[in-house]
Amino acid sequence: MLKTAVKPKWIAALVFALAVCAVLVLLSQWQFSRSLQKDVAPPSVTEKVQPLLGTMKPGEPMKGDIEGQLVLATGHFDAAKQVLVPSRVQDGAVGFWVVTAFVVDGAPVLDGVAATKEVVIPVARGWLPAADNVPAAPAGNITLEGRLLNSEGPEPAPDLPAGQVSTLSSSELTNLWDVTTYAAFIVAHSEVLDGQDVGAAAAGGPLQLITVTATDQNSKINWLNIFYAAEWVIFAGFALFLWWRLVADDYRRDQDALFGIDDEDDSPDSAAPTQA
Repeated sequence: MLKTAVKPKWIAALVFALAVCAVLVLLSQWQFSRSLQKDVAPPSVTEKVQPLLGTMKPGEPMKGDIEGQLVLATGHFDAAKQVLVPSRVQDGAVGFWVVTAFVVDGAPVLDGVAATKEVVIPVARGWLPAADNVPAAPAGNITLEGRLLNSEGPEPAPDLPAGQVSTLSSSELTNLWDVTTYAAFIVAHSEVLDGQDVGAAAAGGPLQLITVTATDQNSKINWLNIFYAAEWVIFAGFALFLWWRLVADDYRRDQDALFGIDDEDDSPDSAAPTQA
């Protein structure tokens, strides 16, 4: 079989098969590297405060590289558009997030939306242990700083009291408030009015500052990419197997020709005895 394998045509086929294998192995290596790649930006990026207007636009989905980004925005709170989100844990206690619509100055208006319609972003202003004595949002022009997080998915909860929503979903709040919203929300760190912080960080206020950190930076394995990487290796092995099988078939044909074996000898008609 070695003499068959060293024929020029099969050597050329082997070179081609090895080239195909090299490409497939490179694709496998690329898929494997993608399986360990992080979709979020490092803390050196997210912890540097960026303007909201330059980070995200209304109507656009949040991308992984801005998840957890610290942002700065100016505008004012619409105190009439405020909800409580229950079942929020703070320092081991279960309470509520106070979420208020923040009208963003200079936010672009979506196509097909009236220019007079406000563009807001939901802001989790602070945490409360109970649903009573909810403080109103501060009035006036506010400079807001906080962490930008992806909108949560809506969950039906018909038994909730009025003024409460089960999740902080921008799509649900869009319908509830009848405004255009960002597909994200901000957890406020500071709300500065006339040079003073009037938010949850201010001493003596009923609200407690919500403690959230940057997006988890731990490496996570993407098993789908691992599967693709293994798949490319299998394809590379199949290319070599196909070359070997073609060489083996050529070798068998040479052996059949050498010993005078052909298809007619193996046919039923040739094996049957002739009658006089």
